[in-house]
Amino acid sequence: MTLNHQIVLDNRPQGEATVANFKQVATPVPALQDGQVLVKHHFMSLDPYMRGRMNESKSYAVPQPLGEVMIGGTVGEVVDSCHPKFKAGDPVVGMGGWQEYSVVDANVLGALRKVDTTHVPLSHYLGAVGMPGVTAWYGLVKIIAPKAGETVTVSAASGAVGSAYGALAKARGCRVVGIAGGKDKCDYVVNELGFDACIDYKEHKDYISLSKALREACPNGIDGHFENVGGMVLDAVMLRTNAFARIAVCGMIAGYDGAPLPMANPALILVNRMKIEGFIVSEHMEVWPEALQELGTLVGTGKLRPRESVAQGLAAAPEAFLGLLKGKNFGKQLVKLI
Repeated sequence: MTLNHQIVLDNRPQGEATVANFKQVATPVPALQDGQVLVKHHFMSLDPYMRGRMNESKSYAVPQPLGEVMIGGTVGEVVDSCHPKFKAGDPVVGMGGWQEYSVVDANVLGALRKVDTTHVPLSHYLGAVGMPGVTAWYGLVKIIAPKAGETVTVSAASGAVGSAYGALAKARGCRVVGIAGGKDKCDYVVNELGFDACIDYKEHKDYISLSKALREACPNGIDGHFENVGGMVLDAVMLRTNAFARIAVCGMIAGYDGAPLPMANPALILVNRMKIEGFIVSEHMEVWPEALQELGTLVGTGKLRPRESVAQGLAAAPEAFLGLLKGKNFGKQLVKLI
């Protein structure tokens, strides 16, 4: 009998999430039924959206059920299959969650996808050539829709979404300015990712100070912005936006503990005739093939060099996840399971 070690949500956070909200359990791997595939996970993804799912409050997705395996993306290999399209050894990506194995109904459209690891490492299918990369692509291409020569910005610039966004925007001839936390992250954003500039928000105590730094980095103003953080960062960006600026809202990590995030100058939405659009990338599956093709090419040709933070072993997942929420990761946060 093979045991599958799993991490479940044991109780809901009261304010800030803690390790005590999670519990590790073990269950036997069940026998496969027709159409099912058994996947052994090599890496699992940790993402900020998971914090919102831990709450019971209404959101764009149903809350993570108590006592069930935490939701999350995974990559691994097929170890057994009762489906004709998958065989043992196939590298695959899916939503296997915080566990070592998953049994997947491969007849469900999109539940499991084979990937090519010839030029793209398997782990990158959870980051630059996966959901985070497509998230960056959709926000930039479908919402911001920049023209060559325009200035675009992104918060959490060194992360999985931000790094992909920078490469995609540079490929379209934009001036790209990042906002990140710490000198090391800013150096990486400029020197390795090729951004034109990056501002360390930790050097600024309020949005006015941060906005002054943005004015120096964006002398022609901001035409498009991709928001992952909210709060002070968004307030600072809005002061520098041009008329008809576009803002794609992907995340509000500054407010994931439940506290409201007031906006300092909402009148700027009217003054600048601004377009602000929130989106959930899983609602736009029609763009994934096009986006993944471009992202895979950028990684394969070295124009996008994503960085990864890797925690070792399933038991390390809760601490790594809490670190992610505080910005302790550098690039895409993964957990290695093999």
